[in-house]
Amino acid sequence: MPNVKKRWKHYTSGGGIGGGWLSSALLKRSWSVNAARKTALLVCALCVVPVMATPLVTSPWMAVSLVGLAAAAHCGFAANLFTLVSDMVPKQGVSSVVGIGGMAGALGGMVFAQLVSRILHFTNNNYAVPFAIASLIYLIGLGVMHLLVPKLEPMKLA
Repeated sequence: MPNVKKRWKHYTSGGGIGGGWLSSALLKRSWSVNAARKTALLVCALCVVPVMATPLVTSPWMAVSLVGLAAAAHCGFAANLFTLVSDMVPKQGVSSVVGIGGMAGALGGMVFAQLVSRILHFTNNNYAVPFAIASLIYLIGLGVMHLLVPKLEPMKLA
């Protein structure tokens, strides 16, 4: 599979740019920040869902394409998530909130790596469960975010 690394880079770059473009395009059409950002996040989250089929495909190129699509959607999701922080948090607090979020993401990654190793051990190296979790976690995260912050608006300093 020649140039897989190069193609992967193009997939993910396009996802970050495309995710940012989508929310900007919606804002230019007079959508609220709440609707534009959450719609872009939803589109990106839905683009990750097909990665669930990766363990089932027989073609290496199909597997690379599915993982590439998920990686691109992850970049679009992240781009909108970072922008969402700057939409809500006063500018003097943006870096702190993003830093705390990055730390939480790193800790979550460590926990997920341990979870995956245990799942693979108990399922005799069946990757269907980890890929299913990966395919749905963005939708779950968006749902939790919507429950915690139903309407995105700038925070007021007390």
